[in-house]
Amino acid sequence: MGIAIGESSAKAARRVGPSRLTSIIGGSAGNVIEWFDFLAYSVFSIYFSKAFFPGGDMTAQLLNTAAIAAVGYVVRPLGSWAIGVVADRYGRRIALSGAVALMSFGSFMIAVTPTYDTIGIAAPIVLVIARLLQGFSMGGEAGTSATYLAEMAPPGRRGFFVGFVQVTVVGGQLLALCLLLLLQYVLLTPVQLDAWGWRIPFFVGSALSLYALYLRRGIAETEAFETATAPRENRLWVLWQYRRQVLLSIGISIGGSVAFYTFTVYLQKYMVNTSGFSRDRATLIATAGLMIYMVFQPIFGWLSDIVGRKPVMLIFGVGGTLLTVPVMQTLGGVHDTGTALLLNLAGLFILSGFSSIHWLVKSELFPVEIRALGVGLPFAVVSSVMGGTTEWVALRLKDAGQESYFFYYVSACAAVSLVTYIIMPETRDRSTLAGTAG
Repeated sequence: MGIAIGESSAKAARRVGPSRLTSIIGGSAGNVIEWFDFLAYSVFSIYFSKAFFPGGDMTAQLLNTAAIAAVGYVVRPLGSWAIGVVADRYGRRIALSGAVALMSFGSFMIAVTPTYDTIGIAAPIVLVIARLLQGFSMGGEAGTSATYLAEMAPPGRRGFFVGFVQVTVVGGQLLALCLLLLLQYVLLTPVQLDAWGWRIPFFVGSALSLYALYLRRGIAETEAFETATAPRENRLWVLWQYRRQVLLSIGISIGGSVAFYTFTVYLQKYMVNTSGFSRDRATLIATAGLMIYMVFQPIFGWLSDIVGRKPVMLIFGVGGTLLTVPVMQTLGGVHDTGTALLLNLAGLFILSGFSSIHWLVKSELFPVEIRALGVGLPFAVVSSVMGGTTEWVALRLKDAGQESYFFYYVSACAAVSLVTYIIMPETRDRSTLAGTAG
């Protein structure tokens, strides 16, 4: 099935022809748009939080908005299960198309929902429903798109190719941040942004999701799925047969999920709410940091193709455990833009040891007939319980006057993953993807 182990790299490269590259690009573009829609909520929450929760100070408003953001993560396991089953039973392409359609509808709901002053308590209720749809969609999107790209990538270069999964995640967030900068500096006044300008990204996201649906209708199915001969028994209980892989996947993800939302999402608010930067300046620093972080991903992925997956993941495990507290404490007292950017990059560099290859490592743990579900569901659970509550935990501790406890929380989560990285097998040379071209 596919490319045999030991097949020449030249022959493997021929497998990645124009049609395959077109499918990879199409699938990746859809993932960028999905993440733009999903993360725009957090990026723009500093502007729309008071539209749905008018009472209290900024921290209280952000806390309420973060609680609803967490609701989107609560439903992610359900979406991962439902869409993952579709992906494993009927194909990756169908599942990816369905996920992006749901995201489009959820974004449109947020764009048109009236404020609290207009419809009262119904406003945050509708916001919750829209966020549930977005979370359901993202739950299925994450594991399925990673599985798709891992199966499409050629042997010997999977780390490099799957590193672009995180590029699409960051690309979606950068699109949201760049749109925010455009609205802040060029198109709108602060008053207009607060009043109605925050709706623009959700209208844009809804329209882009429809375009992503168009792109995904034309992508190819993976050869690994089409040529698989094992029974497609992918009900939830089947994961019990792969409980060791599931536990490893959870351990791999705990520290990285919390660190990801700390260093790529929450840090913007931290620089405003603690360091004292203006919202415009914090957005600019976060955007510059993410642009460089995006370049790290295929580089770290390429490194994992050379030295193995474990050494790269240990960069995050060790760094996240030992350096999170000093980085966050120092950033909290910094008022210089250049220093703040360097501290951002320090956290993002450490995070890259996880974010660049964790999807690939999980894909290498599960066989094709259960891969989308096995990759997506454990991560969705961790992302819901740990990642989705990261901002809420951080803001709650700040509100209680114990902000430094949050830094130790992130460090402790990284330590759990560090233990997993030490005991887990090296998946590069024992991959369930071995012997397939994609």
